[in-house]
Amino acid sequence: MTIWYPDPDSLSSPLHASLAQALAKAISDGRLAQGAQLPTHRRMAEQLGLSVHTVSKAYDSLRRQRLIDGQVGRGSFVTGPDAAGGQPYRLESETGGGYDLSISRPVFAQMHAERFQQALRQLPEGLDPGCYLSSRPNAGHRAHREAGAEWLKICGLEVPAERILMTNGASHGLSAALTALTRPGDTVVADKVTHHLLVSACACLGLTLAGLDMDGEGMLPDALEEFCRKSAPKVLFLLPSLANATAGMMPEDRRQTLVEVARKHDLLIIENDAFGPVAEDRPEPVAALAPERTVYLTTFTKCTVSGLRAGYLAAPEHLLPALTGRIVVFSWMATPLICELASRWVRDGTALELARWQRRALAERHAIAAEVLQGWNWQGHPAALHLWLPLEGGWTSSGFVSYARELNVAVAPDTPFLTPRTLPQNAVRISLGSVQDPLRFRQALELLAGMLRQPPEGVSALAF
Repeated sequence: MTIWYPDPDSLSSPLHASLAQALAKAISDGRLAQGAQLPTHRRMAEQLGLSVHTVSKAYDSLRRQRLIDGQVGRGSFVTGPDAAGGQPYRLESETGGGYDLSISRPVFAQMHAERFQQALRQLPEGLDPGCYLSSRPNAGHRAHREAGAEWLKICGLEVPAERILMTNGASHGLSAALTALTRPGDTVVADKVTHHLLVSACACLGLTLAGLDMDGEGMLPDALEEFCRKSAPKVLFLLPSLANATAGMMPEDRRQTLVEVARKHDLLIIENDAFGPVAEDRPEPVAALAPERTVYLTTFTKCTVSGLRAGYLAAPEHLLPALTGRIVVFSWMATPLICELASRWVRDGTALELARWQRRALAERHAIAAEVLQGWNWQGHPAALHLWLPLEGGWTSSGFVSYARELNVAVAPDTPFLTPRTLPQNAVRISLGSVQDPLRFRQALELLAGMLRQPPEGVSALAF
C-alpha cells in the first residue's frame, strides 16, 4: 500500500498548521481517501524533516476537525471530508480545514440548497423576457420593485414601489448612496466602530469619515450634536439594527433623538439594515422616522442565503434621480434574474420563512456562545451573525488573532472596523454562522475560551 506524503517544500511557518492544512486539502480533494491510514507521527516526521511534536500538533488539529480518527494500536485513519458536518456542500473558507469565524455569513442547511435548486428549476416559468433581453429599466423591473415594497413592509418600512431601486446587495446600495449624496472632501459621520466597507469606501471616494463616541446601543446623540456644532458633516451613516461589528441594537428613543439632531443640522442619513426582519425585537427603521432625508438599504444575503445578491434601496423622491444615476455608474442595473428569484421568494413566503429559520439557528448559536464564553465581557444579540469580544488579561487584538491562527481558528481583528483616528478597541469579531456544523462551532469557541483563560506572555513567541 502506497502512503501519501505532502511535499516538504510546500510547508511554511507555522509548520504544524501548514502540515494540517496540506493533509486537510488532500482529504478534501480525494488524494487521501476515506479509510486511508496516515503514517505514524515518527515516520511522517522523518519523511518531512520535522519534529515529532510538530506532527503531533498537526494530527491533533485534524482530529479536532474530525477529519481523522485515531485507533489505539492501529494508527490514524481518514474519516472523510464530509464527516464533520453532513452539509450539502462546503464553503471555500472551510475546504482547507480549521475554523473560520472571521466572516459574517448566515447559517445554512440542506434545506437552503434544495430551495435554491427548486427556484432555479422553476425560474423559466412565466418569466418576463425583459429579465434577460433588456438592460433596462435601470431602477429595476416594476414587478421586482413591487415585491420590494412588500418586503420593506415586513421590515417595518412602508414605501411605494416608485421610491425603491433594485441593487446587487447592500454594498452596491452603499456605493450608490455615498456617491449620490456627497462630493470629495465632504464629511460622513458614523459610529467609531462601524462597517468595514464604509471605512474603505470613504477612503476611496475622498470623503472624510469621522467616528463618534458610542455605547452598546450605538452612537451617542450628544456626540453627534457636539460634532455638528463644530463641523459641517453632510451624511450620517447608521447601523441601528445588529450593527456590524458590535452587534448592538439601537432602541427606539435613541433613533428618534438622532433623527432630531439630523433634522436640526440638515444631515442626510444612510441606514444600512442588512439583517432585515431577523430580529424580533427590532424597532422600526430610522427611515420610517425620517423618510424625507433617509436612504434605506437592505439585502437578502444576511437573512436568507449568502449567494442571493439582491437588495433594495428606498429613498425620498427628490434623491432618486441622483441615486439611479449612480446605480448606472456602478453596474448599470441590478442583475434581473437574481432579482426575479428574490421577488418570487418574497411573494411565495420563502424569504420570510428563511429569515425566521435564520432567527432560530442564530439563537441556538448565541446560546452556545453564552455557555462557552460565560464569564467574559462580550457583546452580542440572539439574532446577530457575530459577537464582539473585548480582550482582557494582556491580550491585544493582533496577538489574539495571530495565536488563534496557530490553533487553526480565524477571527476578525478590530482594525478594519475602526474609523480614522479611532484608538484600538482591543477586541475581535467572532462570526456565529460561518462554521456550519454546531459541534465544530462549539469546538472553535472552546479553543478561544482556552486562550482567554491563559495570559498571553506564555505564548508570545508563537503569536508573533
